[in-house]
Amino acid sequence: MRLVFAGTPETALPSLRMLIDSPRHEVVAVITRPDAQAGRGRKVHPSPVAELAEEAGIEVLRPAKVGDPAFLDTLRALEPDCCPVVAYGALLPQSALDVPRHGWINLHFSVLPAWRGAAPVQHSVLHGDEITGATTFRIVKELDAGPVYGVVTEEVLTHDTSGALLERLSVSGAGLLAATLDGVEDGTLEARPQPLDGVTTAPKISVADARVDWTKPAMHVDRLIRACTPNPGAWSEFRGQRVKLGPAKVAVQAERLAPGRILATKNHVLVGTATAPVELGEVQPQGKRLMSAGEWARGVRIEGDDAFA
Repeated sequence: MRLVFAGTPETALPSLRMLIDSPRHEVVAVITRPDAQAGRGRKVHPSPVAELAEEAGIEVLRPAKVGDPAFLDTLRALEPDCCPVVAYGALLPQSALDVPRHGWINLHFSVLPAWRGAAPVQHSVLHGDEITGATTFRIVKELDAGPVYGVVTEEVLTHDTSGALLERLSVSGAGLLAATLDGVEDGTLEARPQPLDGVTTAPKISVADARVDWTKPAMHVDRLIRACTPNPGAWSEFRGQRVKLGPAKVAVQAERLAPGRILATKNHVLVGTATAPVELGEVQPQGKRLMSAGEWARGVRIEGDDAFA
């Protein structure tokens, strides 16, 4: 099939690579978000998908809005049979959905209808799911509600961050997407409606949402930090400045501490919660580099009444 691939971040690269290498399909163009500022220098960079496509000699389209008439004319001229989508990052109007004869097929990183929305992997970690996965489905106007072609599942490990889990899903999901497109092309795969029960939503987790509430149980604090690693990054305030927090461990055998209270020993940095303390791993003070919790504690000279706010 003639494919126009839509995607933006690194998460989409395994799928794009697999489709470029597929003997059954031709990626005639990619659609990605416009170049954006990134890094400390705030220089403008192309998206990872744009970089890979340009390396492969594939045309790159960067519409500000997918519904723009000029872009739709370009898309129609490409005559795609199907438009596979992985983490594109923009809503698709019906005028665009109507262009390819096999529609737009999305790879979504949850087992639908669970965790419809922008941050399914983060919510899966945050809510303590034991199993998650990836789903291919045909995009319809309602968010992540289209009929399903296929599913793969993945165990959520107790130490998983959203970044580590998403990396695994992006690889297994690439195989699912390729197999889905093969089945659509040869007519052996039919999309089936999603169940009406079990719908949950996964809205984007903001920086404000990523602030640690130390009055919550240790298990919740652990999940929140892992869910927000690497983005947007869990954080708390110490002496009026923001401190970014890497994954922590629940210190089951440790003595209870008041919520937010910091106890620095020779080998550990513990923080109190509503239940057991958590042991910090890496931290990043505002405007400084990432460092071990012990190095940070020695630098700021933790005192007896110090606590995260």
